[in-house]
Amino acid sequence: MITAEEHGWGRLENGVLLAVAEEAGFEVFLTADKNLRYQQNLSSRKIAIVVLGNSPWPLVRQHIAAIVDAVNTALPGSYVEVDIPPPPKVPSILS
Repeated sequence: MITAEEHGWGRLENGVLLAVAEEAGFEVFLTADKNLRYQQNLSSRKIAIVVLGNSPWPLVRQHIAAIVDAVNTALPGSYVEVDIPPPPKVPSILS
């Protein structure tokens, strides 16, 4: 896995980033930006998009198998969200 930052693409906006990644031959774009499908016209994209439901590492690592499965089964131009629910809320104790 290579990050956008590692490629020098860290400051690119999503539409430009997707185009540059496609041109560079990437097949899958992994992101935590759930609004991507509303901000971009994805119908003409060749790159598959996999969106994580949440991005904090402690949550992500609990769902690695589902993420790997989503990446491995992604088809060109597809869009899939991997459900990563937030942690359960701990009841607060009031004194």
